[in-house]
Amino acid sequence: MEITDVRIRKIDSEGKMKAVVSVTFDNEFVVHDIKVIESQNGLFIAMPSRKAPDGEFRDIAHPINAETRSKIQTAILDKYESICAGSTETEGNN
Repeated sequence: MEITDVRIRKIDSEGKMKAVVSVTFDNEFVVHDIKVIESQNGLFIAMPSRKAPDGEFRDIAHPINAETRSKIQTAILDKYESICAGSTETEGNN
């Protein structure tokens, strides 16, 4: 599995959510609504989720191992930081 595109839409607000991201895999499959969140320990990603009837949020799509999560998070945060260093609000790999 190769990450072939990362598109970031920065959120200009005072909240903890800093961006909403779409990631394309192998030019064939895309996951939308991944969030870049700022915490006391730095930035991390939150996979797309939906509120369940019991009030808890459950991921709709997510990596099934730590290695894949790390690969996705690194690609997203590297792109986010490069965009923050520049002046564009939305950017993809292409």
